[in-house]
Parts: sequence; C-alpha cells; structure tokens
Amino acid sequence: MNHHQTGSGAYGPNSGKRASIPATVQSGGGGGSQSTPNAYLKTRVMSASPAELRLLLIEGAIRFCDQAKSGISEGNPEMIFTGFSKARAIITELISGLNPDVDPELYERLTGLYTFMFTRLVDASSEKSVVIIDEVIELLRYERETWSLLVENLATENAEAATLENLPSVPATAAPVKSSAPELPSLAPATRISTTG
Repeated sequence: MNHHQTGSGAYGPNSGKRASIPATVQSGGGGGSQSTPNAYLKTRVMSASPAELRLLLIEGAIRFCDQAKSGISEGNPEMIFTGFSKARAIITELISGLNPDVDPELYERLTGLYTFMFTRLVDASSEKSVVIIDEVIELLRYERETWSLLVENLATENAEAATLENLPSVPATAAPVKSSAPELPSLAPATRISTTG
C-alpha cells in the first residue's frame, strides 16, 4: 500500500502548487450570476474606509434582520436561523470594533446600544417575534443614517483638504527655519586622484 502517490499534490511534482479550479466552479457554478455581485462586494469592501466598512456592517445587519423577519412570516426555520445568526455576528463585530481610548463616553453608549440590540435579537429569535425584530431594525436604520451622514461629512472634508486653495499661506518674509541638528563639517572640493601618476 503506497501512501505517497505521485501527482496527488501532497508529494511529487505538484506538491505546493494550487490545484486548478474548473471554470464552472470559478464562475459560481454556472451562469456566473453570483460572481459579479460577490466581486463587486469584495471590491467595495477592499476599497472602503473604516467608516464605510462600519456602514457596510450596519447595512448587512439590517439585511439579515429583514431575512429573519421574512423567515418568521414564511415559517422558514432556515431563513430564521441564518438571518438571526448573521445579524448577531455583525452586531458582535460592531461591538468589537469600538475603541474605548478614542472617546470613552461614546464607547460606553455604543457598547450599551449594540448590547441591547444583540439581546433583543436573542429575544426575537427565541420568541419568533416580528415586533421585537422591527424594534432592532428601527435602531439599526437610525444608526445607518448617522453613519451615512458621517461618511458624507468625511468625504467632504477630505475633498476640501485635497484642494490647494485651502492651504494656509506662508508669509513671504519668513526667515528660514534653523535646524537643531548639529552641522556637518564642510569638505574641501574633491581633487582628482590618479593611480598612474
């Protein structure tokens, strides 16, 4: 019995190389309809600022809460489970992304808000309550609106900072700034050295 088969990828000429992926798998299993939205989302996430990423997380939490709500209405346990699980995971990520060093008071308020949302999602899941999930969705939509305004304000500030017209002017009579670093000794001009004479 030979455990070291050649060409298996574990040993032999193809070891360490990636296996080629069939075209049907690469395109999402067929018509490629799933690869375009995933590629767009990946590009959007990879090029987003931290504030935009947070906004994307909030939008995802709303989407998964809506999915769970639809699952409750339709009596679909898989939709309910997936929606609630992913919404809670996103809320947990929102909590873990907070930095208490920046603004401790804001950190406490947001942690309390996200913890409340998480707890209400657990309640809504166990009680299969559309009313409770609507409460969480309303809070998330308010949070999304707040972050949307923040992202817009940051974009405006960044655009203004990028223009040369808003730079502070330097007086024309300003004296050169003297460095506090020690001066290097002046070197005499280099003379030509010849090895042949």
